[in-house]
Amino acid sequence: MAADDRLEDDELARRLRDAHRRVRMLPAADKERSARRFLTICDLAKRDPERAAARLEVFLAALDELLPGPFDTPREGENTLGD
Repeated sequence: MAADDRLEDDELARRLRDAHRRVRMLPAADKERSARRFLTICDLAKRDPERAAARLEVFLAALDELLPGPFDTPREGENTLGD
């Protein structure tokens, strides 16, 4: 694996982590469907990171509609760089 590929994987991992935090904040009515969709994207990321990144972008846009306003994780200050 080339060093450039590793950097792309790290970015995808950060975006997946962000999506996971956002799904957890959803109301119960939206959480189940969104969680299934998120898990599908995670599974795809193992086999095809480029397609997963594209699907994640669409998924994050849909989450923006469900959770309007600026997104901020409640424990953002507690996380160390890379978490």
